[in-house]
Amino acid sequence: MNYLAHVYLSGDNDLVTIGNFIADGIKGKRYKKYPIDIQIGILLHRHIDTFTDAHKTVRQSTKRLHKKYGHYSGIIVDILYDHFLAKNWGHYSNTPLEEYTEYFYDSLETHYDILPSRIQKMMPYMLADNWLLSYASIEGITRVLEGMNRRTKNRSSMNEAVIELEAFYTEFENEFSSFFDELIASSKKKLNTLNKELRD
Repeated sequence: MNYLAHVYLSGDNDLVTIGNFIADGIKGKRYKKYPIDIQIGILLHRHIDTFTDAHKTVRQSTKRLHKKYGHYSGIIVDILYDHFLAKNWGHYSNTPLEEYTEYFYDSLETHYDILPSRIQKMMPYMLADNWLLSYASIEGITRVLEGMNRRTKNRSSMNEAVIELEAFYTEFENEFSSFFDELIASSKKKLNTLNKELRD
């Protein structure tokens, strides 16, 4: 899953959310140098990624893209699924997406000193372009995919994946919806387990 889903699945603890958000850059056992709440977020992030990568519905989505995008298919599906989460946000949260994302950005700024330098460097761009809110529109997703393609020095052609998104919009949305309900349940269970294990 991409940024918005990871933030959403963290629950109400700001530091768990920060841990989940920064987890990609924290390898191996390096997570243990952080406070317990951030450790929980990092381990939750790893669970979410493992659950997602192994899920048959997600594989169905990636298979649709694999011939054209190869190993970038999974990254593209992560981004497309964030689009459907943002688009259908009212189904998952009573807090409007704009308010929710502003609160998260404020939390990032509050905890700036704990963020890895990679995230600190990324933050101004994220806030200026309001990435999380922009996921709700096709235009926003187009900009995200164009940025990802630039990062691969135009090797991935990820910017073209909007074509498949529009062509198979209903299929992707249905796959996201059925999968995300399962991911929510699995993440809540894992979060409860981590809270018990790491706080004892």
